[in-house]
Amino acid sequence: MELAQDKIVALEVIANEIRISIIESLLVAGSGHTAGPLDMADIFTVLFFHTLKHKPEKPDWPERDRLVLSNGHICPLLYATMAHAGYFPKSELKTLRKFGSRLQGHPHRDFLPILETSSGPLGSGLSQAVGMALADKIDHGLTSSRRIYALLSDGEMECGQTWEAAMLGAKEKLHNLVAVVDRNNIQIDGYTESVMPLESLSDKWRAWNWHVIEIDGHNIEEIVDAFDASSGIFGTPTVIIAHTIPGKGVKEFERDYRWHGKPPNKEEAQMALKELRTLGGKIRSEHE
Repeated sequence: MELAQDKIVALEVIANEIRISIIESLLVAGSGHTAGPLDMADIFTVLFFHTLKHKPEKPDWPERDRLVLSNGHICPLLYATMAHAGYFPKSELKTLRKFGSRLQGHPHRDFLPILETSSGPLGSGLSQAVGMALADKIDHGLTSSRRIYALLSDGEMECGQTWEAAMLGAKEKLHNLVAVVDRNNIQIDGYTESVMPLESLSDKWRAWNWHVIEIDGHNIEEIVDAFDASSGIFGTPTVIIAHTIPGKGVKEFERDYRWHGKPPNKEEAQMALKELRTLGGKIRSEHE
């Protein structure tokens, strides 16, 4: 479905506001991950504000789509997106990683029941999503319109459990399952192709009989088109390999693996917020 230009701009503005919220919450927390949350903001924006079937006012709505965040360390993005979507007040983002907060350093379903899963150990999310998709297929067959979305890091492609889940998903022909791989090429110890080469990543997924779509993970139209295309695939699950820039939106952070697992200090956060707010103004002015 082709998006109107004003809708594209609106989504770009939301993504930028979510990035601002990420930096603000990380600054207050004094710990957490920066690069991944910033680079996946466009994809989460499209999901929560365009693609995902959900009701923030009724998070336990039975007909909702399911979203499984496997790479739980990027939860500052999940929390910020959910707050902007209306699941809880934006002011709560300032409690990130605080003692007693619902917004822990990795998502915890007992603390925040609107989450579908708890996550942290990398490599387990796709297995959880396969289980959900298989259960939905058993319950509803081809009549269900529910989609199961699994968000994965490229680093966790190094985990064997991910490929076991991929094999099962293809064996069971889970057309209702969509995996999204954040192909930002970094992990905590360095660049993925130095730590444990993954290429050709798309060929690996095709070898496991998945339908593969590769996109620019910062192009709103490409993201929307990929999710739309996945809904028309039957007989096999879909994986969207999203090529992203770690730390997207803040030039000082971009493509630097050292930002994988550290937060900005006060000076760095002020610099980042200034750059993002300037970018937000530019997005609006260019399309007025």
